[in-house]
Amino acid sequence: MDETEWIHRHPKAEDLRVGLISWAGTYLTFEACKNTVTATAKSLGRRQTWEILVSNEHETQAVVRLKSVQGLYLLCECDGTVCYGRPRTSHHGCFLLRFHRNSKWTLQCLISGRYLESNGKDVFCTSRVLSAYHMWTPRPALHVHVILYSPIHRCYARADPTMGRIWVDAAVPCLEECGFLLHFRDGCYHLETSTHHFLSHVDRLFSQPSSQTAFHMQVRPGGLVALCDGEGGMLYPQGTHLLLGMGCNPVRGEEWFILQHCPTWVSLRSKTGRFISVIYDGEVRAASERLNPMSLFQFECDSESPTVQLRSANGYYLSQRRHRAVMADGHPLESDTFFQMHWNCGRIILQSCRGRFLGIAPNSLLMANAILPGPNEEFGILFANRSFLVLRGRYGYVGSSSGHDLIQCNQDQPDRIHLLPCQPGIYHFQAQGGSFWSITSFGTFCPWGKFALNFCIELHGSNLLTVLAPNGFYMRADQSGTLLADSEDITRECIWEF
Repeated sequence: MDETEWIHRHPKAEDLRVGLISWAGTYLTFEACKNTVTATAKSLGRRQTWEILVSNEHETQAVVRLKSVQGLYLLCECDGTVCYGRPRTSHHGCFLLRFHRNSKWTLQCLISGRYLESNGKDVFCTSRVLSAYHMWTPRPALHVHVILYSPIHRCYARADPTMGRIWVDAAVPCLEECGFLLHFRDGCYHLETSTHHFLSHVDRLFSQPSSQTAFHMQVRPGGLVALCDGEGGMLYPQGTHLLLGMGCNPVRGEEWFILQHCPTWVSLRSKTGRFISVIYDGEVRAASERLNPMSLFQFECDSESPTVQLRSANGYYLSQRRHRAVMADGHPLESDTFFQMHWNCGRIILQSCRGRFLGIAPNSLLMANAILPGPNEEFGILFANRSFLVLRGRYGYVGSSSGHDLIQCNQDQPDRIHLLPCQPGIYHFQAQGGSFWSITSFGTFCPWGKFALNFCIELHGSNLLTVLAPNGFYMRADQSGTLLADSEDITRECIWEF
């Protein structure tokens, strides 16, 4: 299968979303209760998130509309006021977006020719003379755990901690080394590897973020980004081994990467402890005692539906075929590749579109035989490409704060939650300092526990999960900013993006 098929041909809506930061460091914000647009927020949240809809794009500019997560558009009126609503004409709400060398954007109203600007509080569109007040810094709004795909070389970036380098040579993004954390600090970005080292200007990894690991980011609609040092140097793959390094002479657009959310890869184990693996012309068996590349599956799931598709490292999807056998030879639009998922204490049960449940036959083949599920139809599921979680809910990221003793759920910068597998679906949560998550009698969390507690994780989307806490309640985001475990049912505040 062609390697390019691992990247989404049509970007997801989340890949087109950005926050726009004014010259004063505040975010363009839609005020739902007042039908106005301001620039007072200090962090990137739902009301500061805009989807960039492109109608015409060139190398240095594009004609765009800005759409809020509520589905309404940024509008510039004749008197220069800025609000949001629905466009009245074909050009109402259209802006000429220009990309500047300093990584900034300017937005010029297509009808009036005036530039979108802010005084650090209010937003208006009155001036036709370009100045620094009209400059906006785009910040990608997707989850900070990302992968970088080079469309020129058709490969993914991969960190090599043993050599302290990053190579752009991974055909399939199934390894943990392909995932990076994108930290935004003081207008710059720091790229952290899965082993918690940072890419630097001098082509090696640093153990701590510094000025040498700070990059400016040029952003284009559709998830295209380029990292530079602000002095003419660009990051791009170099040499025959495609080492990601700083240089001044990229060719054919080598400096551009597609930035996407890090995909979820899992392994499945039968009740005998053997891994479900793809062998011999797409046959699927519970035959391997050790994890290998053909035991990895990309977990693709629509959050609106309880069905999942499992994509093997060979590029094909698991699919029910003749005689109820499950083969790794399916294509994404085939109905036989969709399986309904049921959860039982962190273990997953898969039901084919024909109603039968997947289990292991006596000859170790994966089959859709059972009318009712039993222990043979339950599979242990473990994350295969991440040893930590970064959780984002309705109000922000989960993390600790210097002003609070308890773990918060409204942070602009996340904490890493290290995962210590206990049994399939059950993990211990370890804080960054090495201590464990503890839970209070009020259902709140502290990051300095001495003893490991059991947290049950269940997947509800390609990058969505729920957490059943040790007290028997689901973990949820509270509007106050405090992380709580007090929900008996799964509500939208219990769904976490990871």
